Amino acid sequence: MLTELKTAKKVTGAKQVTRALKNGAARRVFLAQDADPRVTEPIQMLCQEQGVEIQSVDTMTALGAACGIAVGSAVAALID
Repeated sequence: MLTELKTAKKVTGAKQVTRALKNGAARRVFLAQDADPRVTEPIQMLCQEQGVEIQSVDTMTALGAACGIAVGSAVAALID
């Protein structure tokens, strides 16, 4: 499923993912397990409220690489 992040329309980072969730544009959210819970927990709650699927990723580095960026990412989302 991470390979989908390389080609699909996406957003990365807590602010952009939160915005996508609030706008109803996020289809699936990816959360890095090693990210700071202060970043991921509010997004996880928003996902549950919105009924958006959450996928767990082992590390921020792996999530960043899957998104095609040179740095780690705590969260990413596939958007419409």
